[in-house]
Amino acid sequence: MLILDGKEVSNHVRTSLIPRIAAFKNKTGRAPHLAVVICGEDPASQVYVRNKKAACEKVGMTSTIHALREDITQPELTEMIETLNADEGVDGILVQFPLPKHLSTHEVLQTVSPLKDADGLTYKSLGYFFAGQPLVSPCTPKGVMTILKHYNINVEGMNAVVVGRSNIVGKPMAMLLTEANATVTLCHSKTKNLAQFTKNADLVVVAAGKAQLLGKDDFKKDAIVVDVGMHGSGQGGKLCGDVRFSELEGWAKAATPVPGGVGPMTITTLLENTCLLAEKRV
Repeated sequence: MLILDGKEVSNHVRTSLIPRIAAFKNKTGRAPHLAVVICGEDPASQVYVRNKKAACEKVGMTSTIHALREDITQPELTEMIETLNADEGVDGILVQFPLPKHLSTHEVLQTVSPLKDADGLTYKSLGYFFAGQPLVSPCTPKGVMTILKHYNINVEGMNAVVVGRSNIVGKPMAMLLTEANATVTLCHSKTKNLAQFTKNADLVVVAAGKAQLLGKDDFKKDAIVVDVGMHGSGQGGKLCGDVRFSELEGWAKAATPVPGGVGPMTITTLLENTCLLAEKRV
């Protein structure tokens, strides 16, 4: 079984960004800049934000963390985002979710400018995306496509199944596979007899959000399995995905591990999107 190593692909993409960032610096006198907004002290969010800042700096980009208090009001958060929208020194904006419960994710997704939406998840950005005219594509699905391309897996003509229908992964994943000329079935929590669909697929992207949901018996021989899930509830508290990866050896043609598969590509694609938005604005 071919291991689709997201760390390897991530390193390759980040290396390719370095000369692009250097060229941008030469042209503008500054590096592409990602502004990250975080509200409150959620420990996991704090770690994610620090990792994103560090990743930016490793490839020569700059990043600013705007740490806002837990009890910030919606108008104050909106004002901060609109200030970043107007700042010519900011190329990408990322608002770290989840927000404190009194704040509206819906409002944030309406406020961030699509010209600076590094995540590609605001309503306007998704509108451009689903119309086939993306400014950038959502990070995780784009990262999956980058992994497949790196390993010369051409999905054209494949029967593909996407498990999960979120705006973050499932729906845009189905769109990108369709645009790459796969025939796509989108399954979800209300799908009856899920295995009936997954066992007939050449490629299955699992983004169900349920630990170790699928295993060998859910896939046909020589299927390609991409696991987007990430959970801390595996054996011994180890990280695991939506797929029972250990069962796939000798059965699947190729598969992503967890950790080390799709995960590394999400932040790398965030860097790539920020660089792309910066180039487009200039």
